Amino acid sequence: MSFRSFGVVRARAVRAALALGLAAPLLTGCFEESSPHDAVRDFLVGWQTGDYAAAARRADGDQAAVRKALEDARLQLDAASIRFSLRGISQDGDAAQAGYHAEVDLGENNPLWQYDGNLPLHLVGGQWKVRWSPSVIHPDLHPGQRLAVATVPKGRKPILDRNGNPLQDETVLHVAGVIPAKVKDPGRLCDQLSKITGFAQDRLLSRILSSPPQDFVPLATFGRTKFAQIRSKLEAIRGLEFQIDNPPVAPKSPTQIVGVVTAITPEAEQKLGGPQRAGDTLGRDGLQKAYQDQLTGSTETRVVILDDATGRQVKELKAWPGRENSSVQTTIDSRLQSVGDAAVAGPRPAALVAVQASTGEVLAVSTTQLHQENDALAGKFAAGTAFSVIAAEGLLQSGLDPKQKVPCSADRTVGGARFQQPGVIGVTTPTFQTDFAQGCVTALASLARRISGQRLSDSATQFGIGGDWRLPLKTFSGSMTAPNGDAAIAKIMAGQGARVSPLAMALVAAAVKSGTWRPPVLVTSPAAPDPVVGDGAPQATAKPVTLDPAIIAKLRTLMRAGVTSGAASAASAPGDPVYGVAAEVTQTEKKERTKLSWFVGWQGDVAVAALAESGDTAAASAMAGSFFRDAQPQT
Repeated sequence: MSFRSFGVVRARAVRAALALGLAAPLLTGCFEESSPHDAVRDFLVGWQTGDYAAAARRADGDQAAVRKALEDARLQLDAASIRFSLRGISQDGDAAQAGYHAEVDLGENNPLWQYDGNLPLHLVGGQWKVRWSPSVIHPDLHPGQRLAVATVPKGRKPILDRNGNPLQDETVLHVAGVIPAKVKDPGRLCDQLSKITGFAQDRLLSRILSSPPQDFVPLATFGRTKFAQIRSKLEAIRGLEFQIDNPPVAPKSPTQIVGVVTAITPEAEQKLGGPQRAGDTLGRDGLQKAYQDQLTGSTETRVVILDDATGRQVKELKAWPGRENSSVQTTIDSRLQSVGDAAVAGPRPAALVAVQASTGEVLAVSTTQLHQENDALAGKFAAGTAFSVIAAEGLLQSGLDPKQKVPCSADRTVGGARFQQPGVIGVTTPTFQTDFAQGCVTALASLARRISGQRLSDSATQFGIGGDWRLPLKTFSGSMTAPNGDAAIAKIMAGQGARVSPLAMALVAAAVKSGTWRPPVLVTSPAAPDPVVGDGAPQATAKPVTLDPAIIAKLRTLMRAGVTSGAASAASAPGDPVYGVAAEVTQTEKKERTKLSWFVGWQGDVAVAALAESGDTAAASAMAGSFFRDAQPQT
């Protein structure tokens, strides 16, 4: 439920009244003062537009009391607007009855309450007047009673790992609020609180006036640091009370994937529509932001009649249960996440993404000095010869024999593009398998004429590069330059014309292991975030792609050699055989050159892409090896 600025509401309602007023000459042309129509119109238009004095002049009660009753009704409902339509008028001599239909907007994020009411009228001194009583406002409202809106916000649900364990710890939040019956001057209290916190004074006041008098009404929530800063000022406000809440919102690893939750701020209040209307916490980033609505649900709202003296509920007029909130189930394996965090720990920026090869489910996202979402999932890094997995698939499809001799020279020019391979020694000509295992840039580039641009594009596509797959968070599926001409193809083969994220390359490794490329999955329930809070991106739109079994078998052999006798040997670990490829590439970004080390491979059903900013080709492989060793099943 929310409360919008009365000035804005009044202006909008006046425009609506002016529209009603256009019909007034026609009505008065048909009915003279002997008809009750003008009285009905003046009363309802005045009530709708907030011109309570005009409405009161058409009632037979004390005008000050009528004005106050109509204004209080709006405040008690925390109404953004009240609109009326006439249902009909019946007249019997000096008495009449007018039926009206009311639509009460309880706020931007809350329901529209509709009900039918009646205006009894009689002639007073030759003028039609509304016979005043509280039942004019609502048929069930009687003297000594008032309207109120009772709300029950739902506690925030947790984000869970794949085993149902929370991915956040409890934290301390301080809730400032009031029990309306104990507050002598709510206007002054709200004015003081507004000056300290920045929350709109009219919204705070409306929240108090519309709530049951004996209920604790939360007005603002603060984290420990903020509360400590302003505590003395808050405690000086007479009537303000405090409660402590312990929601499970402190994120565990992967913290940037889980996301941070903050207390409602004045800016967030405006976005959500009112103080504490969607709970007292707001997801600032990560899954907490993407699934804000699912985690918080929507507030239960009830319009009730209370005994004005005791605050006891007399009758419930309407109830909206609100949307239930639910936990968000992720695919993160907390044990493997801890293993990944330990593997990337060190003085250099690094990232490691692990996925389940048979499903595409994301098991761990670990980083050091890099952002888990922006870099590990959505980073755009030069692929280097890590892209040789995709290039090799295209070459094998084009008929290349892995045992074919392909020179690994120190220098090679293809189509005018120059490629260099440092550290080349020896005079023997290696096989393609050896070139692949060692990540020889010149050998890969020299094979550009053995594959068409279309074949290379098809290979990239079936491995999901540039595909239409997404997670609820930002992702990058990869890209490569147009393979037009030998030079462009050679650059792609050597990974110089391709950009990828660690997530995209982990999926490539998973595809070689399982024989099927699958889109990633991070959340299993619910499948997609609310499009209003999140970015509307579905969990994944791409479909699995079954790869050629014969080609995949050859690729596995190549990737096994990368660990047993190639540049990825540092990834070797006990247990199931480790398969992989290592790469070193220099990435140029805004004239800054960065050395990157890659490992792409798997052990068992866990596929990994590891990336480190390091001039050591083996840096990423060593990270992967550490991960594989510590990830061994516990006995």
